[in-house]
Amino acid sequence: MAKEIKFIEDLPGVGEATAAKLREAGYRTLEAIAVASAGELSEFGIGEATANKIITAARNALKIGFETAEQILERRKNIGKLTTGSKALDQLLGGGIETQAITEVYGTFGSGKTQLGLQLAVNVQLPKEKGGLEGKCLFIDTENTFRPERVLQMAEATDLDPKEVLRNILVARAYNADHQMVLVEKAGEVIEKENIKLLIVDSLTSKFRAEYVGRGTLSERQQKLNKHLHSLQRLADLYNIPVYVTNQVMSNPGILFGDPTTPIGGNVLGHQSTYRIYLRKSKGEKRIAKLVDSPCLPEGEVIFAVTSQGIRDIE
Repeated sequence: MAKEIKFIEDLPGVGEATAAKLREAGYRTLEAIAVASAGELSEFGIGEATANKIITAARNALKIGFETAEQILERRKNIGKLTTGSKALDQLLGGGIETQAITEVYGTFGSGKTQLGLQLAVNVQLPKEKGGLEGKCLFIDTENTFRPERVLQMAEATDLDPKEVLRNILVARAYNADHQMVLVEKAGEVIEKENIKLLIVDSLTSKFRAEYVGRGTLSERQQKLNKHLHSLQRLADLYNIPVYVTNQVMSNPGILFGDPTTPIGGNVLGHQSTYRIYLRKSKGEKRIAKLVDSPCLPEGEVIFAVTSQGIRDIE
């Protein structure tokens, strides 16, 4: 009789030492192994043939295969929505920022990308009946934009204890692209221990853009960015959390008519992001949000405000 597989150590070819390495790298569950690639596991001294056997065994144990659309619909009932603080923006997104998805927001400096991220870090702590997810936030800061003073302002405008709100946001400063990738790869352990219900990366592309300069490095940059995005999506799926990332922009000289603003990251980021939102400045506190891409929602635009209290609707 075949041995029942419940833990990583039960997989064929995985001993205690290999299991420890995999857990340290963020592969702590059968689900994490099942959605990995042989190339990823081979980085830990596992041969590609053995890696394939390990992944296949994990998938068989979890009964991963084809399922009906009806079953998928039933499973998607577990997906949550996190309020942005603006009813208009929530409506544009079909109810708010979605769990099990990467929501990418891009725009020029001062368009509200970081402000929205800080507001989400507060809102995720709200009760579910108020649009929250009753959990903590993991915030990866790559541009030194995180400001606890601003979080306090936003928290004071809610029914939450401002000091408790600060304690429930775990911040890590990423100093280069590789450090940023390692932080995401090790995030699973923190998510499990700390009841993390939201992961923010602000900004996703700044370190990659600064370190990989010129056409000669484009291929390597895109490969690393692709791997990074897959790590983020895996966390979103495994832990049923929303992932919010901000992105820098550039002006495309090839666009002669219309808005030349183009997000960094190319097709790799375009394909991997579940939702893409373009933010633009308007007069005063007003900001314009355009839903550029979504698997199930139509394109559209709304206006919201960045006030002293946070993200709000236009009065």
